[in-house]
Amino acid sequence: MNYTLHQLQVFLRISQTRSITKAAEELNLTQPAVSIQLKNFQDQFDIPLTEVISRKIHLTDFGREIASAAEKILEEVYAINYKTLTHKGLLSGRLRISVVSTGKYVMPYFLSGFVRQHEEIELSMDVTNKQKVLESLETNEVDFSLVSILPQHLAVHQIELMPNRLYLVGAATGDVTGQEADILRKLPLIYREKGSGTRSMMEKFISENQIVVRKKLELTSNEAVKQALIAGLGYSVMPLIGIKNEVMNGDLRIIPVRGLPIQTYWNLIWLKDKRFSPVAQAFTDYLRQHKARIVEERFGWYTHFDPQP
Repeated sequence: MNYTLHQLQVFLRISQTRSITKAAEELNLTQPAVSIQLKNFQDQFDIPLTEVISRKIHLTDFGREIASAAEKILEEVYAINYKTLTHKGLLSGRLRISVVSTGKYVMPYFLSGFVRQHEEIELSMDVTNKQKVLESLETNEVDFSLVSILPQHLAVHQIELMPNRLYLVGAATGDVTGQEADILRKLPLIYREKGSGTRSMMEKFISENQIVVRKKLELTSNEAVKQALIAGLGYSVMPLIGIKNEVMNGDLRIIPVRGLPIQTYWNLIWLKDKRFSPVAQAFTDYLRQHKARIVEERFGWYTHFDPQP
């Protein structure tokens, strides 16, 4: 056998994405180039690694074993490269993080100082909904994920970064008043899309309080929800972290309701059996050392926020 590290990398990415097209995109290669590398790699084995069913690539049992071995080999190669640079005083490598959509208001502040310290690091941060974030973590496509609701189906370790609080929010020009959850029975509510962590927390609150929703509108991003709120289309339960400017500017207002805010915590999580690269290990060390300072410097307004007029 005479396979190359490049072929291992291509095969591993195909095994993760189950798609030549997606693998090509992520590797910045053409589809024909990926197809050729896959063929050359498969030709070195007497047992098939993949099979095509309904025009989709699936790994055989043997293919899954080879993909697992390829991942371990590449991790060792990356570790050698990282250790060499670290020995020279340079920390280099890839740091891959998936972030739930509201987490984009949080994660960059915990990354900026670390990345400035280590300019050779390549950072990949994918911002998407909770379902896709957990999928990328489970398939080992990322080193870490930032979530506000811990997954029940995955065994993970975590670093708690800061609180996440959700309030009932509406346009500043609205005339809604009151302190009770009954208020929600009278309001048109705006939801995030299915799979959103914000939506799941909002639905849990509504269910626990046995609230019958009068009317609802579903939108697919925090920005879309904010604009709909400002326009007066309805009300929504939203994370404070994402509406700071709108609340401070007077475009939105927080409506006091018993049982709110909902409080969870932003957690950086990783799989329990994850083998850290030197970069990933250095990042967890950095967070444990500096997270309190980052929260105070960057989110002091948040920790001392008082929603009362």
